[in-house]
Amino acid sequence: MSSQNILAGGRKEEKGKNIQVVVRCRPFNALERKSVSYGVLDCDPNHREVAVKTGGLTDKLAKKTYTFDMVFGPSAKQIEVYRSVLCPILDEVMLGYNCTVFAYGQTGTGKTFTMEGERSTDEQYTWEEDPLAGIIPRTLHQIFDKLSDNNTEFSVKVSLLEIYNEELFDLLSPSPDVLQMFDDPRNKRGVVIKGLEEITVHNKDEVYQILERGSAKRKTASTLMNAYSSRSHSVFSVTIHMKEVNLEGEELVKIGKLNLVDLAGSENIGRSGAVDKRAREAGNINQSLLTLGRVITALVERRPHIPYRESKLTRILQDSLGGRTKTSIIATVSPASINLEETMSTLDYANRAKNIMNKPEVNQKLTKKTLIKEYTEEIERLKRDLAATRDKHGVYLSSENYETMNGKLSSQELQITEYMDKIAVLEDEVKKAMEFFSDSKEQVEQLTGDLDEMSQQLQAAHKDLQETRLKLSEETFISSKLKTTEGELYSTADKLLSTADVSTKDVSGLHAKLDRKREVEGHNSAVQQSFGQHMEASYSHMQRSLQQQSSLHQGFMEYFGNTVSDLHAVNSRALEEALSSVTSYKAGVKAVVEEKVGQCVAKLEQQESLSVQSKENLLQILEEHQMHLEEALTAQALPAVNTLMSMMGNLSETLAAQRALTERMETMKREMTSHFRLQAQALSVMRDASMEGFNTLRTEIGDLKEKLGEADQTHKSNLSQLLQCLQGQLSLLSENTQGSFQGLMKKTDALSAPVDSLQQALQTKCSEAEKQEVSGLHHFETTVDGFVSETSRVTDELASTLEESAGYRSSLQTSLRALGESASSWCHTATEGVEAAAQAQLDLTQANKDALLSLPQPVETRGEAFLQESTDCFRRHQTEATGILNSLQDQTGKDVATLQLTREDLSTQTTQALKTVHSFLQEELREDVPTGATPQRKEYVFPRMLVRSRAREELIEEFHTQMEELQDECPTREEAEENTAVDQETLEEELESFEDSAVTEPSFVDMNIMCDENTRGPFFKQQKKNKKTKENRKNPSCTKQPEVEGENPPRSKLPLRCQN
Repeated sequence: MSSQNILAGGRKEEKGKNIQVVVRCRPFNALERKSVSYGVLDCDPNHREVAVKTGGLTDKLAKKTYTFDMVFGPSAKQIEVYRSVLCPILDEVMLGYNCTVFAYGQTGTGKTFTMEGERSTDEQYTWEEDPLAGIIPRTLHQIFDKLSDNNTEFSVKVSLLEIYNEELFDLLSPSPDVLQMFDDPRNKRGVVIKGLEEITVHNKDEVYQILERGSAKRKTASTLMNAYSSRSHSVFSVTIHMKEVNLEGEELVKIGKLNLVDLAGSENIGRSGAVDKRAREAGNINQSLLTLGRVITALVERRPHIPYRESKLTRILQDSLGGRTKTSIIATVSPASINLEETMSTLDYANRAKNIMNKPEVNQKLTKKTLIKEYTEEIERLKRDLAATRDKHGVYLSSENYETMNGKLSSQELQITEYMDKIAVLEDEVKKAMEFFSDSKEQVEQLTGDLDEMSQQLQAAHKDLQETRLKLSEETFISSKLKTTEGELYSTADKLLSTADVSTKDVSGLHAKLDRKREVEGHNSAVQQSFGQHMEASYSHMQRSLQQQSSLHQGFMEYFGNTVSDLHAVNSRALEEALSSVTSYKAGVKAVVEEKVGQCVAKLEQQESLSVQSKENLLQILEEHQMHLEEALTAQALPAVNTLMSMMGNLSETLAAQRALTERMETMKREMTSHFRLQAQALSVMRDASMEGFNTLRTEIGDLKEKLGEADQTHKSNLSQLLQCLQGQLSLLSENTQGSFQGLMKKTDALSAPVDSLQQALQTKCSEAEKQEVSGLHHFETTVDGFVSETSRVTDELASTLEESAGYRSSLQTSLRALGESASSWCHTATEGVEAAAQAQLDLTQANKDALLSLPQPVETRGEAFLQESTDCFRRHQTEATGILNSLQDQTGKDVATLQLTREDLSTQTTQALKTVHSFLQEELREDVPTGATPQRKEYVFPRMLVRSRAREELIEEFHTQMEELQDECPTREEAEENTAVDQETLEEELESFEDSAVTEPSFVDMNIMCDENTRGPFFKQQKKNKKTKENRKNPSCTKQPEVEGENPPRSKLPLRCQN
């Protein structure tokens, strides 16, 4: 996809997001109750913790606690798991993210029950309302509800993939072919699965039918631990396309994808009883889960290489683990003590998976043009195929497909020629073999008589030899059994001796560790005692120094207080003398100010009278000017104003005409809007018709592809039969091939009819749209012509009005010019009067200024005298204060020197104490340095039981029993002699079997596994009588037909550990 067709790219989150890990614990089942197991798990949903009791019944305090994003106990319901885990993820999918949810855990812990659920036995619920329904049916139900509530166009596509024995199968395709997987060129972390079918669904019922069909094809089998054990991984993908409109009105397509993965359970073959085919399946399952664990470990440890390609499962989940997908893991565990190791392994794996960091990214939004381009290319390809069907050469395929088919036919003809040459060579060899057989038969008849005589002689010797061989076989059998027992005993002894050596070395290491600990503790005790005595003496000396310093400081503070008191008394006397001087100065200044204020008041009264006289003169001049202006306005400006009023009336009429024109334009706008709305509806009808036709074409193309596939399969099967009987099948192959191609021709003819009808419908719709467009265009042109003429008339009226207003403007300018000249002369006269009044005002102001300048002189004279007196007083007090401060400074210098000596002494003592502490902590104290020789805590694994040799009589009886079984199975001597005579028919059968290729039989599920209860099964399995159920709900007990006697074999290693 080109970058110019993408409107909005992916929006990355600046910070990554850890994978969400959820733990769900199922209840006890019948097998666990029968084995008297106790609970080892404590689930705390509030604190999101899971505590595992690792000490057994003897040590109840030994626990290991894990913390996860969510924890669900045995009493949790299906709806609680769905609302907590899937509802937030579904909202992210609606926003355009890719999301993945997969369940992991031991077999029989409830993975399929969590993902699919079960059907209630009473069948009173529909599939979307069943309380036992799992994540998948509830998710599909809510997806369609959300899309319907949004009132937007959408499409939903689903696919169902199965990974069985490291091979990919499409559960929704009728073909059992193995699918191939390639890297996605558009996404470096994605893959493309060739041939995987994506089915478009329109409602939730269709999805349920599809899932029921896919679940019926999925590989399941019964084991000792699970009646419905999944033998493969399944990946159910839902792709949602939603249409939205941006701010510019452009239509976009938003894509969200949800992957729901149901992993097969990790399985202990020794406990599940899997043999032969089931054992191989379990090995492949454990291998893929082991690779998944290595991938998680590499991601957590941030290794440079992540082994995604070691398994098909990890390659498909590559984008979900460390990629751009939001991922959630549901780890299912068992609470029983018999599954403690598997439960610990699952919890460790889930705990490590929490640390994987994904960087989710919103999928790119496609524009409508991009989708139309893709559909257009598909239509062009279909048109080429349709054009090829109309050729007169009898070929109803495109040229590319026709050339491909011709190439296949030519290669098949070459193979047929080669096979015919091989048949001719084989016939010659058969003829030679028949001649050799006839010659050999005569020689055999001659030798038969001699052989009868020799057989009688050998019979007696054979009887003696048989008895001797029987005794020798007995002794050989007994010795082999004893040798086997001896080897097992030697192996057990070697293991016990190696365990004893290891434990002895560990005990020696522990004793050495204890000796080092005791030596270090003794040395540290002695050093601590001496260090305590030394520190006690140091701190006693420091305490005495501090007491001396405190007494010196107290004497200094007393002297400082006395000195400050004397200084305060001197300052108080100086302040009292200054206050008395200020009071006398204030009285003198007040008298001078009162005298000068009286003089200023007289001057101000004189200035006020002069201002009143100026005001009266100005008022008289203003009244004369007002009368003159009224006469000028009445004679000159009034005619101009009347003329302007008439022009305003004309402009009002023009404005009304403009308003009418505007209403006509609004009417035209509404008509054009309705016209274009009709056009949009017609185009929408055309688009719906086109989409319906395209869907019909797509369906027909799918049928045509299926027919081509069936024809190809028929052709291949006929070709394989041709190798056996070439002459008889050649004509039949030609007739079948001709019949298949005639059927395809008929299908193509039937396909052309709906294409023609679609073309005619499109032409009809296009002609109707063209007629409506022409009529709307004609109406628009008429309206625009009227609008242009009306605009021209209004423009002419405005031009004439402007010419009239220009004449009136010139007359108004003349009148206003005359009025301005008269006003200018009046202003000149008024200016002269104002200047005379202002000059008198300035003279009075200058006299006041001179009086104010002479006012501060007596105040300054008295102030200088007061300043001199105050200066002399303050100098006397300064001399006294200086003497006091000098004596205080001398005493302070002495005290500072004393304090400096004391501080240096204390600093020396403190430094010495710190050095002593540092020496004690760094040098004298000893530490127990790890040597690496102390043994780690571990579990010693050694045999608990010794093999005992069986009695000689039991071994001889077992030998005779085996010999009798072998004699029953072997043919008699007479039958062996009859079988030596090979006739012509046997030779021909051997030649035919030599030519035939090996044919593999289809796999089938072992039928020796039976369930006792027939209550429930997986959600999407069809309801049948005596139906098998899973043990993780209601815990039905399942029995297996006896194959192995005795007790269960010991546990093997776990199939998956997170440390790998």
